[in-house]
Amino acid sequence: METESAQYFAMAIAIGLGSLGPAIGIGLLVSSALNSIGRNPEAESKIRTLMILGIAFAEAIAIYALVVALIIRFV
Repeated sequence: METESAQYFAMAIAIGLGSLGPAIGIGLLVSSALNSIGRNPEAESKIRTLMILGIAFAEAIAIYALVVALIIRFV
């Protein structure tokens, strides 16, 4: 019983801390992209493309944290 609760705690820490960085990064990325679009509207499509690419890479880190949490749970 104690090891199961330790697993749940480890899962919560892994996904919590693993999602914190990408969440902050995505927020900063979108904020900067919107600021850039506001300053240079004709470059919107290029900025949007790069923003979505950056979001995808940041989100991949959160998915790795989810995989680690699942490995902790089932192994």
